[in-house]
Amino acid sequence: MFIGFDYGTSNCAVAEIIGDTPQLIAIENDNFYMPSALAAPTRESVSEHLFRHWNISPSNSAGEQLLRSAMAANREEGIELLPDDIVFGQEALARYLEDPQDTYYVKSPKSFLGTMGLRDIQISFFEDLVCAMMANIKKQVETNKQQLVEDVVIGRPINFHGRGGDKSNQQAETILLNAAKRAGFHNIEFQFEPVAAGLEYEARLAEDKTVLVVDIGGGTTDCSLIQMGPSWRGKSDRNDSLLAHTGQRIGGNDLDINLTFKQLMHPFGLGSKVISGIEMPLTQFWNPIAINDVQAQKEFYSRQNLAALKSLHRDAQEPEKLARLLKVYQDTLGYSLVRSAEEAKIALSEQTEHRAKLNLLSEMIEVNIQRDQMIAAIESIKAKMAMLVSEAVEQGGTRPDVIFMTGGSASSPILRQAVEQELPGIPLVGGNYFGSVTTGLARWAKICFA
Repeated sequence: MFIGFDYGTSNCAVAEIIGDTPQLIAIENDNFYMPSALAAPTRESVSEHLFRHWNISPSNSAGEQLLRSAMAANREEGIELLPDDIVFGQEALARYLEDPQDTYYVKSPKSFLGTMGLRDIQISFFEDLVCAMMANIKKQVETNKQQLVEDVVIGRPINFHGRGGDKSNQQAETILLNAAKRAGFHNIEFQFEPVAAGLEYEARLAEDKTVLVVDIGGGTTDCSLIQMGPSWRGKSDRNDSLLAHTGQRIGGNDLDINLTFKQLMHPFGLGSKVISGIEMPLTQFWNPIAINDVQAQKEFYSRQNLAALKSLHRDAQEPEKLARLLKVYQDTLGYSLVRSAEEAKIALSEQTEHRAKLNLLSEMIEVNIQRDQMIAAIESIKAKMAMLVSEAVEQGGTRPDVIFMTGGSASSPILRQAVEQELPGIPLVGGNYFGSVTTGLARWAKICFA
């Protein structure tokens, strides 16, 4: 059995081909959770769970030795890893939101792939996380279909992480490849996500067209200018049809983070001052919510930063606000704040005003957000997305006949309007915002493996 696997920033989804029609067979939010008591040392504990409950081998012999040491240490501490200690998807998010204090929660591990400066142990840890998620989805599919899944086409963005260029892309794809092998896939191919989405749109075309695919996902925005239609459909070599690619690691998560920073961080001290009249450092309000930035998260949740936060609290003109920021540190609430911003963003696509509720466990804070405020907060990200559109057209040397928008964030009327303004007069169509990439990957899997 062969499948298309969209290992996305917001969701993991899988599709198969039945006859000539792709069909989604599994979809799950891209969240990972385990009790924090089991997460020290983190990498070994996650790997131990895989090692014991999925029969997956560690990535190398050194990793196996670390696993055995971790298992022995857990036994000495009376800690027993059970199959349901690690959960995924919506259940992972629900457990974190219910009690964020004693949890280890990761949203969108894909956001970290390709990050430069990671140590080998960190790269191995991300491989373990990806492997856990892939194994979880693979197990669901095999249980549902009652057959083994060994052949897979995995989607990938044009660029995983802009700062590292080709090295970032190579590192990220290697992590995905190794994780997929460890999860039990034997034949593994990759395809660009916007190309896959374009293949799904191509199935509708009755005549050849030049199509600009704009894929705005949770973590990346990718544009591909592609020649499509009956003349190209089903071909295994599409190199001559691919006119241009542009992509950057900006997406729905960045919209949420910017909205959080601009509209939700004032109750935590953003814009306030210390007694001497100096404003609070901006990084203390950006780093906790920069959930797709390894270094920012590391700096905010470091022990050294705890001392800095306590000092700011002691010297603050409004110490009650800094007390809330300390609460964010102590209970790892950054993800929760960004989640509230995401809900506001969705609501403000249809409403002119939204009342965000921030649950600090000991206190509930409510913040009114106007649609105009949301639009202003995401302006810089929207401009970068629009630039990718114009760069793809310039790089391809021709204007498209049609624009096909897909990806979870592509349903935003604000972003659709931005693309229309960049390329006025060109028809803009949409498909299954959350499924076009996945079903397109299944179509490519049929070409590769059928």
